[in-house]
Amino acid sequence: MTKIISPSLLSADFGNLQAECEMINRSAAEWLHIDVMDGVFVPNISFGFPVMEAVKKHCKKTLDVHLMIVEPERYVERFVKAGAEILTVHLETLKDPAETLKMMRALGVKVGITINPDIPVSQLRGLVDKVDMVLLMSVFAGYGGQKFIEETYSRIEELKAIITDENPNCLIQIDGGVNTENAPKLFNAGVHILVAGSAVFKSENPLATIETMLR
Repeated sequence: MTKIISPSLLSADFGNLQAECEMINRSAAEWLHIDVMDGVFVPNISFGFPVMEAVKKHCKKTLDVHLMIVEPERYVERFVKAGAEILTVHLETLKDPAETLKMMRALGVKVGITINPDIPVSQLRGLVDKVDMVLLMSVFAGYGGQKFIEETYSRIEELKAIITDENPNCLIQIDGGVNTENAPKLFNAGVHILVAGSAVFKSENPLATIETMLR
């Protein structure tokens, strides 16, 4: 079974991004998660294209880019050019979800779709067959350091049923409040990719923390 840790750059030391990228290169993490926030869809503002390009220069791992922005279809091509290898957009921001996902697929990027905890999982029906990955937010998008929402486990089960019906190859990613305690339970529940921010970058030994999560 696929088991991937995707550390969230949002929790890294922005003053030492090259060193943080080099640490991830040495780690057992296969992906690096990059949260792009616009201050409109979510209250915070994070990275733009210059930071993406700098990270791409130093990070050898797969860049897993999560767009928390309005009108993402205006920017997906630029993010692919900046180095995104996996690009995830919020269902809540899409005027024509099927058309946007089709456009993303045509750019040659791996396609993801995500929803916040207050959006019914059933709204993903009819779209799972158009993506490579579904990201279920286990906190509300826009802030680091939030507590994991326990109802996420029942949402995972609901999503798995849709995946079985529509796209058995679709991966499940969880983002928010992931740590060494709940990582094994999430993997056992059928999740493939865990996004971990504070748990990795704020730990005394990030490399060991990633290994522990994977075990």
